[in-house]
Amino acid sequence: MAHRVIIIGAGITGLSAAHRLQELQDFPAQIDLKILEASERPGGTIETVERDGFLVEKGPDSFLSSKPWLLNLCKRLKIIDRVVQTNSDNRRSFVVYQGALHPLPEGFLMMAPTRLRPFITSSLFSWAGKLRMGLDLVLPRAEPSDDESVASFVRRRLGREALERVVQPLIGGIYTGDPENLSLRATMPRFLEMEEKHGSVIRAMWREQRQAAYRAKSRGSADSGARYSMMVSFDRGMQTIVDELVRILPDQTLQLGRKATGIRRLGTEWQVTTSAGAVHTADDVMIALPSYKAANLVKDTDPELARRLSGLSYASSAIVNFAYDRSDIPHALDGFGFVVPEIEGRNIIAGSFSSIKFPNRAPDGKVLLRAFVGGAMQAHLYDMDDEEIEHLASQELLDLMGIQADPLWSIVTRWPLSMPQYLVGHMQRTEQIQTHVSRHTGLTLMGNAYAGVGLPDCVRSGEDAAERVISRLQPQEAVLQA
Repeated sequence: MAHRVIIIGAGITGLSAAHRLQELQDFPAQIDLKILEASERPGGTIETVERDGFLVEKGPDSFLSSKPWLLNLCKRLKIIDRVVQTNSDNRRSFVVYQGALHPLPEGFLMMAPTRLRPFITSSLFSWAGKLRMGLDLVLPRAEPSDDESVASFVRRRLGREALERVVQPLIGGIYTGDPENLSLRATMPRFLEMEEKHGSVIRAMWREQRQAAYRAKSRGSADSGARYSMMVSFDRGMQTIVDELVRILPDQTLQLGRKATGIRRLGTEWQVTTSAGAVHTADDVMIALPSYKAANLVKDTDPELARRLSGLSYASSAIVNFAYDRSDIPHALDGFGFVVPEIEGRNIIAGSFSSIKFPNRAPDGKVLLRAFVGGAMQAHLYDMDDEEIEHLASQELLDLMGIQADPLWSIVTRWPLSMPQYLVGHMQRTEQIQTHVSRHTGLTLMGNAYAGVGLPDCVRSGEDAAERVISRLQPQEAVLQA
């Protein structure tokens, strides 16, 4: 008899788990798989649409190739040739400072400079701020602690200006979060390791850059705009990966418009009920939903687990896509976009020059821009209606980029409670959640709520969960060989 598995949620995590189960089910224990998805489309926050020759991303527009899981999935799906890098020109970003776009100094990576001259000559920091960042080279290591906020770490190592003018807006662009509350260990453990190993963030980054330059030289390639070269997408947008994962699913596996409303354990099997009143039985239930939705499903099975899942925080944000004639934009568009520090008091988190960043996003003579509104630090803006959000964003583009013309069109996309906030103590909370989950044989939680918010992290979460299901049925060696 086939082993029955139900995956709840058809975002990138659930689809990746389903694909990994497919890859592994050539072993004796075959898988009878169902995917229940509440909405009428798969992909979660990944959604690419075409309009008037524009390729519009309503959700994430790229992923990091330095995290290998999604790129490896593309190789196994044989769509690696459809992966595209950012345009090789103008690989830089801007930061809003005193109402204008200032280039982030070349070689400034997340929170510290790796190149001296661009940092010294930058107008983004005062001389006092630059000297304070330089103190990182001589400050002692901190005593080990359970956790620390990102803001606390940056102030301690690099000073207030580094936090307010660069780290906070960059964190806002990645996590839509507040660094005063975000856990360093859960979001950016690399920098904590730099302090522990090298005693200095700047010194560690200099060494990493020298090693990267040596590797690039040995390969005969340049390493300009290193972080931007790691940002990749697909020739026809991020929807490509969703469409391919869905295309290879067996017929009747994916069931759209089927909202799971509860699960319960009966004997050796699970029962999953849906909003239509249907009851599905399974040996394994894999939940690929935001933690607060997972909490609603498990509340009758394990109220304490539900309480802990409900305790994880999320932020909401909106993305506004604008289409323009290039002639209506006075800015040189000599970069990929900009981030906005909270101290600037503006009404957007960031802006992206989508058709500059990746090829084939706009027709000749046209430009596609994106603006981001809301997040944890400006939650009240998300509560406005679409017309107000579009107006706010267009006014910011007028003030910052001088765009006085009306757009050809705009699209506002809302993502309510979609971005997990890894608050201080996050890793301890997720460990406690996993302890509760482990008490329920056949129950698996996966997704970006627990150990990484990026798309590659979601793929890893789904694939790891699938391998755990198979490992209970097959020898571990066989799973690892597949």
